[in-house]
Amino acid sequence: MPTRPTKPVVAITGASQGIGAAIARAFASEVRGVRLALIARSESNLAKVAADCRKVGARAEVFTCDVSDELSVAKMASAVLAVYKRVDVLVNNAGKYAGSPFLETSVSEFDRMIAANLRSLFLVTRAFVPAMAERGRGDIFNMGSVAGIAAYPGAAAYTAAKFGVAGLTKTMRVELKGRGIRVCCVHPGATVSPSWKGSGVPDARMMPAEDVAAAFVALYRMSPRTVVEEIVLRPQLGDL
Repeated sequence: MPTRPTKPVVAITGASQGIGAAIARAFASEVRGVRLALIARSESNLAKVAADCRKVGARAEVFTCDVSDELSVAKMASAVLAVYKRVDVLVNNAGKYAGSPFLETSVSEFDRMIAANLRSLFLVTRAFVPAMAERGRGDIFNMGSVAGIAAYPGAAAYTAAKFGVAGLTKTMRVELKGRGIRVCCVHPGATVSPSWKGSGVPDARMMPAEDVAAAFVALYRMSPRTVVEEIVLRPQLGDL
């Protein structure tokens, strides 16, 4: 079985805010020697997260990228590999939420949701995972949603994208398990994050982003002999 690297390189998309930023801080605090590749569009927000991670002893570098754009992803991947030489853990967290019922969803909005949540995951994974397969080890965490495992009325395009994430993750798991790569899909419910801003749902009914982030670190820390293929996280006070 593959052994875990002593100074893992963890690449996190959507790391500039919300759950992605919390995941970065959690790995920085909990995994000794971790080296972080923080990826998102906002360089200023990434810089703040990187500073937090460095304060607790992690190395953190910033890489700006539109992860739904093929050329942008290619440039970002080249930059990450120029700095770190490899990626051991890939956290496909980047995504976007926009709600509208099916009959009110435009073609352009549907395309935006697919690009932000599903195409982005495909592009970034294709950029980093072939090298993982060659080395015979690695971890992939895909950010799903409870909207990707059950109907979520009022968010047709987002739901379709997250069901796609769940399906793609299952295929990746089957195809890559013999190559020493663990693949997990994390399905969080309502979480205190920018996606839920303005929803009217009080924070008390949602999970802290830090709790969701802690789950990623816990899953990573399991023996390489074990993989959690899917995990669902929901607020204790409701089924959001």
